[in-house]
Amino acid sequence: MATDPVRPDDAGIRVALGLQYCGSGYCGWQSQPGGCGVQDRLEGAIARFLGAAVRTTCAGRTDAGVHAVGQVVHLDSTLRREEFSWVRGVNAYLPPDIAVQWARELPNTFDARRSAVQRRYRYLLRNHPVRPALEHGRVGWTHRPLDIDRMRGAAVRCLVGERDFSAFRSSECQAASPVKTLHDVRIAQQGAYVVFDFRANAFLHHMVRNLVGSLIAVGSGAKGEDWLAAVVAGRDRKLAAPTFMPDGLYFVGPDYPPEFALPAATAALVGVGA
Repeated sequence: MATDPVRPDDAGIRVALGLQYCGSGYCGWQSQPGGCGVQDRLEGAIARFLGAAVRTTCAGRTDAGVHAVGQVVHLDSTLRREEFSWVRGVNAYLPPDIAVQWARELPNTFDARRSAVQRRYRYLLRNHPVRPALEHGRVGWTHRPLDIDRMRGAAVRCLVGERDFSAFRSSECQAASPVKTLHDVRIAQQGAYVVFDFRANAFLHHMVRNLVGSLIAVGSGAKGEDWLAAVVAGRDRKLAAPTFMPDGLYFVGPDYPPEFALPAATAALVGVGA
C-alpha cells in the first residue's frame, strides 16, 4: 500500500487516534498473551503501518463483548505521517470490526487516560418478550416489562452525585478509590428499546453493567427504590443485582479540555451517541 513518506523526528511525536470497534469477537480492550484483545489488533496494525512496534494507552478499558464508538488512544513515535494517512494506513491492516475514525498530532502533555475530564457510556436494552436475533451481541435483553419513570426516579435520587460505588464494583477492579462522581443518568424508551446513558468523571470495573442490572430490578418491580438506596449505602457487591450482559454496552467516549481540540463526535455516534 502506498503511503506518504515517513519523516523522522528525533524528538518524537504523540498521536491520538479515535477508534470504533465491535467488541463481540474480542476478550476486551487490553492486550492478552493469546492476542485476543482489541489493543493487540490495533498495535499490530500500527506496527505494520509504521514498520516499528508501538504501545498504546486508551481512555477507557472495555471488557469482553463491550463495544466502543468513541474510544481514544495515544501513542508515541519517532516517525511522523499526515493525519489522513494514519487513518487510512492503520485501517488497511485492521479487521472489519475495528476502525480508526480520526487522528491528531498532539503535545506530549496529552494523555488519553489521564487528560480525560469525564467519560460516557450507553447501554442499549431490548425490552420485549422475544429475544433479539439480528441484533445478537449488539443489545442487551430482558423480557420483563419495565417502568421507565420508576427507574429514572431511582437513578436520580440514589445514584447521581459523588458516591462510594463499592456495591457496583467488580472484585477485579484496580481503581484506587470506589468514590466516583456520576454526573448524569438518562433513561429513555424508544419503541421496544430502553436507552441508558451514563456520564461520570470515571467508572469502576463492571460499574455500568451492575448499575443497569440493578435499575432493571427496580424497573421490573422486583426491587424498590429503598432497596437501591440501601445497596448504595451498604457498599457491598453482594447486595446489588448480578452483573448484566455486556452485549448492549457501548463506550461512547471521553471528554477532554478544549485546548486539545479533539473531535467531540464521529459519524459512528449517530446510532448510539451522546
